[in-house]
Amino acid sequence: MLPDDWRSTFAADDQPLRHRVPEWPALAAIPWWAVVSAGLSPLLLTVGWLAAGDVQPAAYSPIRQTVSYMAGSGGTDRWIMTLAMLLTGGTYLVTAVGMSGLWAPARALLVISGLCSLGIATSPEPAAGPTVVHLCWTVLGSVVITIWPVVAAKHAPPHLTALAGRYTAAATILFAAMLGWAAIETQSGSSLGLAERALSTAATSWPFVVALLLRRRAVYGADAAASGSHLAMTDRR
Repeated sequence: MLPDDWRSTFAADDQPLRHRVPEWPALAAIPWWAVVSAGLSPLLLTVGWLAAGDVQPAAYSPIRQTVSYMAGSGGTDRWIMTLAMLLTGGTYLVTAVGMSGLWAPARALLVISGLCSLGIATSPEPAAGPTVVHLCWTVLGSVVITIWPVVAAKHAPPHLTALAGRYTAAATILFAAMLGWAAIETQSGSSLGLAERALSTAATSWPFVVALLLRRRAVYGADAAASGSHLAMTDRR
């Protein structure tokens, strides 16, 4: 049986049902530049290692060797990869500032990811092998960007289905599997470069997906609210 107050539940303030508009949860609008910066992160990184790889000697193997090698003292035209890492780190910082609708720890992890990219670029890998500092920046950055989808989904609005449930779980499991693959390849594997590139390209794309969703939902919610106000004014007339 329906409760006695069912009419007020569905049509509060005697407003006609046909004019009622769903109330969207409060969500700060994501500026367009935050979406652009989030999209530039994977683009700059990918274009960087493609361009840097094109000028390496024939002995260089993108399947076997890492992108850090191209930015290190053993790489040719190391400035290309170094610049790509610096710019990628900067885009993370810009994205963190613009995503004001995210849970604060998620934005903090974006800042850490940006700092890791800057740290990798400013601690180049020697020809003899990576230093402890370089490895620390690399490992920290890889772990942070892998767990970021789960943290970003925390306290996300329930209508943003891609930020919760099976989508986030699938992304996190995929990134964790790639991270595990990269870790295994560090132990005398022959595909470390491929594993690193796959992880970096996939994981750095997720903040762009989140930014797009937040931007679209905020704009859609604003349009719905404006439409509802217009219908209400029309009804009063």
